[in-house]
Amino acid sequence: MDLSIVVPCCNEGDVLDDLTDRLSAVLPKITHDYEVILVDDGSSDETLAKARRASVEHPGFRFVALSRNFGKEAALVAGLRHATASRIAVLDADLQHPPEMLPDMVKLLDSGYDQVVARRSRHGESFARTALSRLYYWVVNKLVDVSLQDGVGDFRLLSRRAVDALLSLPEHNRFLKGLCSWIGFDTATVSYRNVVRSGGKSKWSAGKLLNYGIDGILSFNNKPLRAAIYLGALITVLAFCYATFVVVNTLVSGVRVPGYATLVVAVACLGGINLLVLGVIGEYLGRIYVETKRRPSFLIKETGPVDTAAASTRWIRERDTPQQRDGRQTTVNGHDPAKWASSGG
Repeated sequence: MDLSIVVPCCNEGDVLDDLTDRLSAVLPKITHDYEVILVDDGSSDETLAKARRASVEHPGFRFVALSRNFGKEAALVAGLRHATASRIAVLDADLQHPPEMLPDMVKLLDSGYDQVVARRSRHGESFARTALSRLYYWVVNKLVDVSLQDGVGDFRLLSRRAVDALLSLPEHNRFLKGLCSWIGFDTATVSYRNVVRSGGKSKWSAGKLLNYGIDGILSFNNKPLRAAIYLGALITVLAFCYATFVVVNTLVSGVRVPGYATLVVAVACLGGINLLVLGVIGEYLGRIYVETKRRPSFLIKETGPVDTAAASTRWIRERDTPQQRDGRQTTVNGHDPAKWASSGG
């Protein structure tokens, strides 16, 4: 297989037909040996039905349906585990990642790179969104141990060894944009203009964007915890200096320092800082708790083309031992158990 395309989908029924048509027009220009993997992440609309239909009407199209909504990161990993080609592309279903860029990205990858990432321009975005995005990337690049480019999302083309490196990482909480940067390898960047969604609604609310941003900061280091240590040390020094000033001023001049308002402000500020630091510690503890449970990142209820879907219902247990459950064969990391055992995992 020359080329795999992984497309995570969640309630993208309004745009899926346009996506499949545009991919079917573009991909034969690159190679006739390709596959498109549509990963349904627990959609509540007609996304899965259209993915099933696409697997019948369009040669090379497949679908993977998760048992519920596990999130975009898990859907991406599910698709990557099912991709079999030597070159694997990832793009969104909303057509904000133009499929027409794929031929140029393939040529660039074949020139000696292991990753080709697409960098979106900020043209057409509001000033506030652009400013907040640039501020976020500036903060992240100061805090994390990897470099993240402003405007680079999940639209990228990867070599087989880059994908294998990604899939070898064992963590449950994945921030794939950062992990792609963490694995390294030679990386090229192509630019494209910002594209408006062709249909449907964005799934990214302000709250989801905030949580995604926090994941990016906390996924790669313990610098926030170290910052809490420095902040605590600084506050301690300032408090000691102020206490010394109050004592000396009282002893020398005999004047008591009025400070009821100052005391209230100081207590409120210290209380807020304490809660902030406890929140950071709680985030790390929560991540440790999730990782130690060793639950799978996703479960798969159905794969296809349609004519083979009934025989392919299965559960995927990551980092587990192949076993038989109730007469059904369990797959591990999306691999056949016999091949898994023979390769040593």
